[in-house]
Amino acid sequence: MMGGGDVERLIQLLSRLPGLGPRSARRAALVLLRSPQTRLLPLAQAMEAAAHSVRSCSICGTLDSSDPCSICADPVRDKGLICVVETVGDLWALERSRLHPGTYQVLGGVLSALSGTGPEDLNTASLLARVESGQVREVILALGATVEGASTAHWLQEKLAAFDVTVTRVGHGVPIGGALDVLDDGTLAAALSARRPAQ
Repeated sequence: MMGGGDVERLIQLLSRLPGLGPRSARRAALVLLRSPQTRLLPLAQAMEAAAHSVRSCSICGTLDSSDPCSICADPVRDKGLICVVETVGDLWALERSRLHPGTYQVLGGVLSALSGTGPEDLNTASLLARVESGQVREVILALGATVEGASTAHWLQEKLAAFDVTVTRVGHGVPIGGALDVLDDGTLAAALSARRPAQ
């Protein structure tokens, strides 16, 4: 036991975060505890505020403190162009590129027989409602180049075939087996620029 129960609990909670093992969690805890007034307390307050205010957007499914989210509510965004992504992390990665002028749809996963994720588990109802309204002219399928991503894109393409909408997929730049949220901005820019009709 190092530093008592409260310190151990802090380290345990930090070590559950992605990318932080026990050693990294100990280092992070030390940095926070050395400056509690300037680092630990502001972090705790921000986390508490986020826990109470952040929720899923009822339109696209991203996380925001307002509903609809700031992207869906932005009057400058092209509502006729929807980019479909697997996770909020993928949306944030695409937003960093600043190349997508439209809105998004966060599926919250991809079809996977192994993990038991079926069509009913994906956030597609609002996407289909938006497309059905007739205001959407193009849906970009920006899903990872994995077997699950490809099968989800194919399934979505079949669902969207009933509507008068162009369906495209991100093109060059996304490696096979790659995930969008780990790609650099240049690769994402190339993928968005080189999108092609889905087949």
